[in-house]
Order: sequence, then C-alpha cells, then structure tokens
Amino acid sequence: MRLSIRHTTHYRFDNPVVHALQRLRLTPKETQGQEILEWSMEYDNAFEELTYEDQHHNTTVLVGVAPGTKEVTITCSGKVDTHDHAGVIGRHAGHLPLWSFLAQTKLTRPGPGMKKLVSDLRKFDGERLDMLHELSRSTLDRVEYRVGKTDAQTTAEESYAAKSGVCQDHAHIFIGAARALDVPARYVSGYLMMNDRIEQEATHAWAEAYVDGLGWVGFDISNGISPDERYVRVATGRDYRDASPVTGISFGNNSQVLQVDVEVEQQQVQQ
Repeated sequence: MRLSIRHTTHYRFDNPVVHALQRLRLTPKETQGQEILEWSMEYDNAFEELTYEDQHHNTTVLVGVAPGTKEVTITCSGKVDTHDHAGVIGRHAGHLPLWSFLAQTKLTRPGPGMKKLVSDLRKFDGERLDMLHELSRSTLDRVEYRVGKTDAQTTAEESYAAKSGVCQDHAHIFIGAARALDVPARYVSGYLMMNDRIEQEATHAWAEAYVDGLGWVGFDISNGISPDERYVRVATGRDYRDASPVTGISFGNNSQVLQVDVEVEQQQVQQ
C-alpha cells in the first residue's frame, strides 16, 4: 500500500522566544515492510541545527527557533510503501542490547493493579505469542479508550487504575506488563491510515514485544490488532519519552500552545 502523509506541528508562544530548541523524531524508519519513497521537512521561523541517529536508530533532528518569534510551524510530508507482515518486524537491531528492553521506566513500571494482571497472565498455558495477544485484549478490556483523561506524564499504573486512557497509555501498560513477564518490549510512535477519515489530530502509538523465532512483533492495543499495511513506523524507544515526535525547551518565561494536524491517505500505484 502506498501512503501519502502530511504532518503539521504549530507552536504559539505567549511571548517572543529568547531561545528554544526542538527535538524532532518525525522521519519514518526504513524497516521490514516499509520503504520510504520520499520525505521532506520544512520549517517556518525555525532552522535545522543538527541531524543524528539516536540509540534506537531513530532519525533525530534538532531545530532552533528564530529569536523573537511567537509562532513556529514544522511541516513533514512524504510517501511510504507498506506491506502487511502481521506485525512482524523481525530481528533486533539498534545500539542497545535486547536485555535493555526488560528494564522498567517511570512511565511503564507496574503498581498493584498491573501486578495482578501480570499474575493472572503467568498462569496462561498457551505459547508466548498467545499470551501477548491475551495481554493486549485484557488491557483494552480494562482500560477504555477515552481522550482527555490522561496526558504525556500519566504512568501506566495510573491509567490502569483509572480504567481510561489513549493509545500511549495502552502501549505503556502492555510494555510494563510484558517486561514483568520477562518479555522485552518497546514503544512505537507512527502513523495510522484511518478507514473513515484522512484528517487526524495526533499521531498514533503502539507496542512491540520480542518473541523467540519471530523477533519484534507489533501490538496495537487500542485497536485490538497487530499492525498491518495501514501503519507507518517512525520512532521506537523504551517508552514515550524515547519516541515522542516532538520535544523541546524554551527560555524566557514562555508557555506554549501546540496544535497538530495529520493527514494520512492511500495513493493509487500506477502500474
């Protein structure tokens, strides 16, 4: 499937910027089931400082904000060819060893509720892959998808206890429980082509777990499936903080208002 993507991030600052930097992880990965045909990034009132590959093989761009500006727009666009491999990414690659994805983070660490979930899954008699699918189902059964009840700082246990969250929370719960079950797991940020609309208000997030014999396998807990050809992988990490599309700092007693617009649609491939 050929997907056309346009992703616009718009910042408005209360006061003219004295100094600000943004870290962007907005470039899709070249990986199994995904080829990048073209990709560009444009900046309004900002400029590229440095591009590098981080420890997770994420293409990372540092962008400086022009001093004195009150608005910044970052626009990414391109085309990606995708293929359905039932969520299987395959072998481990990256600068971090596989065992590093067993370590819990502040956002994934299980509390009493998640520990009960893990205890129940330890009794699961099926194969590891079946257990992970059951973990995905159990997470969605427990935690209703509801926008506005959590934020980027909400931990997996807090979302699990509140019984509500979004894709980021579902992924953190799955990752935290999988690691407690001795399964390496990681966070994925990217794009999803929706069947009912082109325009979206955010990027998407899901999880991947490492299964012997298959390698990394994806689980979109929020939609109850493994990623297919409608998904585009952009960044991976131990949790949201490692794979967030945009993070930044600013100086000068400034607060920011962020607006995100995403468009993902299928393009016809000419033979």
